Amino acid sequence: MFFIFQMEGDIFSGTGNESQLGVDGKLIQTFQKSFVQVQKILDQNRVLINEINQNQESKLPVNLTRNVGLIRELNNNVKRVVDLYGDLSNSFGKSMDASSEAESGGTTRSDGKKRGRSG
Repeated sequence: MFFIFQMEGDIFSGTGNESQLGVDGKLIQTFQKSFVQVQKILDQNRVLINEINQNQESKLPVNLTRNVGLIRELNNNVKRVVDLYGDLSNSFGKSMDASSEAESGGTTRSDGKKRGRSG
């Protein structure tokens, strides 16, 4: 399996046989959307961290007090990034499960074991 994820472009590359891998356009769009969201949050975090550092260096009480809110915002942003990566992981796992099921041609019996395709 071979993929190249390009953040700045609009398309992720793959092996050229995405249907065989079970990677469809919807999954690619989900990855792209999520990675763009993550990048925006990380860019925002960079700005927040710079402002926090400047406020800390100034040692002015008003700036130090402002840092409390900035650090909360930074913490919330980190949580959002973790959630986005978790959602990506779940989407990818579900897609791979569906792909694996489609490739095997089997269905799952009530006892959890795979049934092969007849004929």
